[in-house]
Formats: sequence, C-alpha cells, structure tokens
Amino acid sequence: MSALYSGFALSFGLILAIGAQNAFVLRQGLRNEHVLPVVLCCAVSDAILITLGVTGFGFLAERWPWLIPAFRYGGAAFLIFYGLISFRAAFRGGDSLEAAQRAPAALMPTVLTCLALTWLNPHVYLDTLMLIGSISTQFEGEKLAFGIGAVSASFVFFFALGYGASLLRGFFAKPAAWRILDALVGLTMWGIAAKLLLN
Repeated sequence: MSALYSGFALSFGLILAIGAQNAFVLRQGLRNEHVLPVVLCCAVSDAILITLGVTGFGFLAERWPWLIPAFRYGGAAFLIFYGLISFRAAFRGGDSLEAAQRAPAALMPTVLTCLALTWLNPHVYLDTLMLIGSISTQFEGEKLAFGIGAVSASFVFFFALGYGASLLRGFFAKPAAWRILDALVGLTMWGIAAKLLLN
C-alpha cells in the first residue's frame, strides 16, 4: 500500500500543475464536448508513458540522447502555434457556452489536438518517463503497485477535471470569461514554450 500511495501522490502532484493539456481538458469540459474521449486520451497516454517509465525508458534515453532535444523543440513549436490560436480567439471574443451560437467541434480534430498536446509536450516525458521511472527504482519488488498508483492518479485527475468543469459553467456562460480563459491559455502555452527553449 505504501508503494501504491507513493505512486499516486507523486503522479497526482506532477499532473496538478497547470499546463497545455490541463487547459485543453478544462476547455472541453466547460463546453461539454467530447469529454469522455478527451479524458481517456489523456489518462491512457499517461498510463502508457508511466508504464514505459517504470519498466525502464530511461535506458533508451541514455542510448539515444537526441530523443529529449527532438521532443523539446518539436513541442515548443507546437505550443507557440497553439498559443497563437488561443490569443486570436481571445482577441476576437464572442465565445460562450450557448450551444445555439456554435456548432460542436468534430471528434477527430479534437482527439488529434489532445494527442498532440500530450505527446508533443516534452514535460510529460520528463515527468512520466524520467522522474516517475527513476523514483520507481526505490520500490524494487513493488514497482507494479507503484505504477498502478501513478496510473490511477492520472485517471482520477483527468476525469475530475473534465467532468468537474461543469461546476464553472455559470461563470463561463459570459463571453468575457472565455476571452480571459483564452488569454490565460495562450500565456500558459507560450510560457511553457519559453521554458523549453531557454532551459
């Protein structure tokens, strides 16, 4: 139980920080659009990465040192582009939760965007593959329990974020609130991209 709890607490703490992926899940939850596919994409992706980390991805990164820079620069480019889209939405305004004002986004582009925000983000590799993977070595013989705890935290967090966003729907019924959210998302994307490029 100690290993399971440690894995859960570590994973939950890492996911809790606001980032591109979390902002996207929050947005989909507020719109009530494709929430289940989005949270499943995030949670299952995390489960795959955590499993790879616990089973020794760090070894591959040591053998192929170009992996981390490739993810860093590719991820930064994607975040800059997505940040531009968010700033454009904030500038144009007119967004709200009224379903009659807009057609719902198609499922496939939504899922592809979610997957891109997940798999093109270098931080997710550092957190899941490197950090969780390296800490799991402290639980020799209990790695399975540690990994289950870490994966469980991901599912709990993303489902809570995606479906719990409905509690904020009253606030986001106003277009001005969406402009603020879009601006914050854009700043978040560009801030993460800057950290990737400067560190």
